[in-house]
Amino acid sequence: MRKEIQFGSVTINYELVYAKRKTLGITVKPDKSVLVKAPEDAAFDKIEHKIRKKAPWILRQKQYFLSFEPRITKRKYVTGESILYLGRQYQLRLIKADYKKVKYEGRFIEVYSPDQSREEVKLLVYQWYRNKADKWFFEIASPWIEKFKKFNVQPNKLEIKQMKYRWGSCSAKGRILLNPELIKAPKACIEYVIVHELCHLIHHDHTKAFFELQTKMMPDWEKWKNKLENLLA
Repeated sequence: MRKEIQFGSVTINYELVYAKRKTLGITVKPDKSVLVKAPEDAAFDKIEHKIRKKAPWILRQKQYFLSFEPRITKRKYVTGESILYLGRQYQLRLIKADYKKVKYEGRFIEVYSPDQSREEVKLLVYQWYRNKADKWFFEIASPWIEKFKKFNVQPNKLEIKQMKYRWGSCSAKGRILLNPELIKAPKACIEYVIVHELCHLIHHDHTKAFFELQTKMMPDWEKWKNKLENLLA
């Protein structure tokens, strides 16, 4: 059932579910929705008291996911437009041809196609980005996966998937997903996301222990997190 509480000037909306469990659990999802799971016999006033007590943490988690959310810039896909690849700015150059191809030449990313409509160029650029992500992400991730083996963990699978709300994700079964949009960012930003998800193999939530591990493995992670957010904003 949908519920809400007021915390100062902020309204926190949440979904309340009663289940066979002994304790109350609060989860903030990547889409910033809040799920509260309560024991079947829990009194509502006690549930509300616990949520209010955890409100600062809930708001921090919502803010964390907000800052981590990809902000996809709307593009016209015309000659002269600036686009990113591995953190560098390139100019798009459309070239009429009887074949389809995308390549980078100097400071240009050239798109060869008989059809130069926005939809066609957008598709060709996306496919090019996806191919580059297939090539680079696994290469960048490999040494980090090796480093994390000292904790007796490694991902079950590493896949690339377009995601609306996340740069990356790690499932309970150890499946790591990376957003192909990351190919626009510098290598260190991609490494930050990979390290973040690898840390989730050990700590599933954003606890103090999680951030301590992330800092231990990548001391300057905040620099690259901020770079990622500002670069692709």
